[in-house]
Amino acid sequence: MTDTHDAAEQPEQQEMGFFDHLGELRTCILRSVVGMIIGSILCGYFINEIMNALLLHPATAANVKLQNLRPFGQAFLYFKVIVTAGVIVSTPYTIWNLWTFVAPGLYDTERSWARSITLFTTFCFACGLAFAYFVMIPNMMSFTNSFGTAQIENNIDVNEYFGFLTTTLLSAGLIFELPMISFVLTRMGIISPEFLRKYRRHSIIIILIVAAILTPTPDPINQLFMAVPLYILFEISIVVSSITKRKQVRA
Repeated sequence: MTDTHDAAEQPEQQEMGFFDHLGELRTCILRSVVGMIIGSILCGYFINEIMNALLLHPATAANVKLQNLRPFGQAFLYFKVIVTAGVIVSTPYTIWNLWTFVAPGLYDTERSWARSITLFTTFCFACGLAFAYFVMIPNMMSFTNSFGTAQIENNIDVNEYFGFLTTTLLSAGLIFELPMISFVLTRMGIISPEFLRKYRRHSIIIILIVAAILTPTPDPINQLFMAVPLYILFEISIVVSSITKRKQVRA
């Protein structure tokens, strides 16, 4: 009787096979795609508010004139914005789906660590987007509108404007991930706070070069708007690395 009972419980105690994991992954991907489609539909309903109150606001506030130079340019632009906004809106749901797929295979300590990284990464990226949107982009638009001669009218292609907007937002969001990268690399033993302090002077030169590359405008003022936060983030990364290493030593 006991053997029969154990045999009945054995299939339930077996781990999932390779094809079972593929099935779970497929379900996770399908749910994420459905979430993106629903997010795109919602963003399509509010597309005028997204365009006028959010994306075009930095240009209109700086009195920068935008124009369309391509046939069906605005139609394609609206479509790209709807899809991109839908992906962004559905990102929390996508991350949740990914977490439900990965979490069962992690230990409790790994789950806690992964959860902390996810929250910290999201917070840093959001801070980068906010800084770029409210500080960097308005100043760059003002410089673009004020620089040059009155004989040349600044009429910017709207597709070029959205390319500039996307590049600046993503660059700032990724740069603000420096503290999180410092945390992960310190946990892995690749870097240490002593290493970061030793090369502090070298980092200033690298930061100025990176700021010059990432800043779309060539003026030094806007480059400083990128370089100063970069250096502050570097100092924060040293603090994060020190705290992480101290906790590892205690553990």
